[in-house]
Amino acid sequence: MHTWKMILGGVVAVVAIATTAVVLYHDKALVQGSAGAATPPMMAMPVPVATVVRKTIPVYLDYAARTESIRAIALQPKVSGYIQQQNVPDGTDVKEGDLLYTIDPRDFQAALDQAKAVAQRDAAALDYARSNLDRGSELAKSGFLAKDTYDQRSSNLRQAEASLAMDQAAVRTAELNLSYTQIRAPFSGRLGRNQAPVGTLVGAGGTALNTLVQLDPIYVTFNPSETDLARIQAARAAGKVEAEITVAGGASAPHRGELTFLDNTVDRSTGTIIARATIANPDKALLPGQYVRIRLMIGTEPDALMVPQTALGSSQLGKYVYVVGEGSKADMRLVSLGPNEGDLVSVIKGVSPNDRIISGNLQKIGPGAPVKPLTP
Repeated sequence: MHTWKMILGGVVAVVAIATTAVVLYHDKALVQGSAGAATPPMMAMPVPVATVVRKTIPVYLDYAARTESIRAIALQPKVSGYIQQQNVPDGTDVKEGDLLYTIDPRDFQAALDQAKAVAQRDAAALDYARSNLDRGSELAKSGFLAKDTYDQRSSNLRQAEASLAMDQAAVRTAELNLSYTQIRAPFSGRLGRNQAPVGTLVGAGGTALNTLVQLDPIYVTFNPSETDLARIQAARAAGKVEAEITVAGGASAPHRGELTFLDNTVDRSTGTIIARATIANPDKALLPGQYVRIRLMIGTEPDALMVPQTALGSSQLGKYVYVVGEGSKADMRLVSLGPNEGDLVSVIKGVSPNDRIISGNLQKIGPGAPVKPLTP
């Protein structure tokens, strides 16, 4: 019995070994068959291409800047009195000479009338002194008038002339004081918030009535670095340096002007210099104290190589573009960029004039990937 069990176990073992050998042989055949099959080629990705454009472009320097008013004053009275009227509302754009405030003029009108009356009185006295001297002159020649009396009449005439001159000066002073009751805009600008309501007693050197700032043109101040200073100075020596102002989030067209000032010293602590542009502001959109961006055009770059901005990619190594290389494969080029112009950007280094630039499907290709250029 024990012998039959041993024989049966041996038979089962032989069958198991044979089955395993058959399975291994079948798997090996499958592997060898798969290895021997040819790998299908990768499909070429259709990509739009653009040619490198050669053109002359402007060269700009960009800075953060702040606007400043050319003139900003506090409106203060030169005479004392009660505010009779505010002639224009707060925040109004006014022109030079516009009437802004009126101080009660009655006291000053009375002073002027009094000064004119005194002048008229002394003018009459002068006429009498002149006539008296003329009569005395004839009498003195014939010996009927003492010389001392004649000299007295001559002195009275000169005193009367001096009195009239003083009266005329007093009249002019009274006229000036009366004119000071009308506070007018010394220049065109925008009025601020009123500080002296009607009925307020104001005086010379007291509280300001309001403020007035000039808005057109306006200054834009910025701080270029000393490394840019030589380029800016060279541009100024060649002619007018144009400036363009843009406001963050602003939809209006840029404001334009020119560089008008460079300070005479460089700040040691920052390595920058104060510069200023004068900008036309006819729409009054720029207000003093705003943060803006200023762009200076300091020259032109001839024959710059331009590529579409949509062709640019970014990596840890920097900016790059793909060009159609040998065998219609994507060739990645690291590039150094220059200024933009519209939808194009200049490439200082990395492409050549005859390159075909891949301008789309950048996420679907990689270096060496086959591509199919699409004719624009």
